[in-house]
Amino acid sequence: MLNYNIRGENIEVTPAIREHVEKKISKLERYFNETPDANVHVNLKVYPDKNTKTEVTIPMPNLVLRAEERNTDMYAAIDLIVDKLERQIRKHKTRVNRKMREKGSPKEFFAAQEDLGNVAPNGVAEPEVDEIEDDTEVVRTKNFNLKPMDSEEAILQMNMLGHTFFIFTDAETNATNIVYKRRDGKYGLIETH
Repeated sequence: MLNYNIRGENIEVTPAIREHVEKKISKLERYFNETPDANVHVNLKVYPDKNTKTEVTIPMPNLVLRAEERNTDMYAAIDLIVDKLERQIRKHKTRVNRKMREKGSPKEFFAAQEDLGNVAPNGVAEPEVDEIEDDTEVVRTKNFNLKPMDSEEAILQMNMLGHTFFIFTDAETNATNIVYKRRDGKYGLIETH
């Protein structure tokens, strides 16, 4: 069962908006044999220039679906997010199916492609799931020692290297943390425990 947590920032979540979000996101249920028991977190934000940002996060066992979209039309953004989430599910399904074929023990978490047909909600024929390219191939591996430092030094190191993220060992907690550059130009910190 999908439980919806819809939050608005600089916008009131009206019954019409709530209904549109729930109607569109509930279409994702067709990709699963059983409706997953998950909380759907939806953040709607309107900026002073009337642009909107919509974020949807659906944490499930072994899979977190997440997408965000900026658009002048919030309803269009929600539609685009559902398309993104469908692509994520199909990619994940392809990986799961490939692994299960290799192991010889199929897991029936996702609905079979025949049950879905090969037509997207927009009426466009889609490739079979097995034909979708797997763009998760590791093409390069780097090894390095994590130097103890604070987040400020990690940000400086990241900027010196010209990267958008940097992994480091926190000097105080000895935990592995990550700093990253956000789209708004500010920085984020991911702490591990």
